[in-house]
Amino acid sequence: MSGVQPGRILVIEDADAIRAAVTSALAAAGHQVMSRADGGGLEHDLSRFRPDVVVLDVMLPGRDGFTLLEAVRSRCKAGVVMLTARDGVADRVRGLRAGSDDYVVKPFDLTELVARIEALLRRMGRLQTTLVVGDLVVDVDSGVVVRGDTPVTLTATEFKLLAYLATHRDRVVTKTQILTAVWGYEDYDPNLVEVYVSALRRKLEGHGPRLLHTVRGLGYTLRAGDR
Repeated sequence: MSGVQPGRILVIEDADAIRAAVTSALAAAGHQVMSRADGGGLEHDLSRFRPDVVVLDVMLPGRDGFTLLEAVRSRCKAGVVMLTARDGVADRVRGLRAGSDDYVVKPFDLTELVARIEALLRRMGRLQTTLVVGDLVVDVDSGVVVRGDTPVTLTATEFKLLAYLATHRDRVVTKTQILTAVWGYEDYDPNLVEVYVSALRRKLEGHGPRLLHTVRGLGYTLRAGDR
C-alpha cells in the first residue's frame, strides 16, 4: 500500500448515540479516532493525540463549538468539520468565517460525513489516494481500478467496498465492519455483503488470480498470494 496513512480524528459531540455512531463509522473506515462529550480536555487532546481533523458539535456543554474552533485554530493546523442542528445560513457563515473547513447539518448520513472528512484529509495531503495490492491498483481520488494493465469497471458501491478492503489489506474485516463502512449501518441483511463481495470477486478474478479471500466464520480479506 502506498500513500500516507488514514487520519487521526478527534470527535467532540455531547449526544452519546451520535458520538458512538460517528466514532464507529470512522473507525470502520480505518481511521484512528478519539472522542469526547465536551471540550474540557481539548487543549490536552490537541497536544497528545495531534488530530488531523477535529469534528465539533456546535451546541456543547461548557464551551460551545465556535469557542472550541477558535482554540483549535490558535494551536494547530487540524482541519475542522462542524456538526449542528442549526440550519440557518447565518450559523453556517459564522462557522466558515471562523475557520471551519466544512459544516454538516443534523440529521446527516454517516457515509456522507465520512466522505466529507476523507475529502478534507485528501485536500490536506493526509489520506491514502493510491492503494496497491499485488497487481491491483485502486486510485481513490479518480475512482480508477487497474488489474495488471487492464482497467476494471465497478459500480459505485463495488468501488467503495474495494477501497475499504484495500485500505485494510492483509487484515480480516467482518460483515458488520463492511456494512458500517460501506452502507453506514450495521443492521442491513448480511447477505447484502455476500452479494457484493461475490460480484467484486468475479470482476477481479476476470483479470488475474484470487485477491479477495473468505475467512470462514470471520469475514473477508484482500491480499496478494494464496497464503
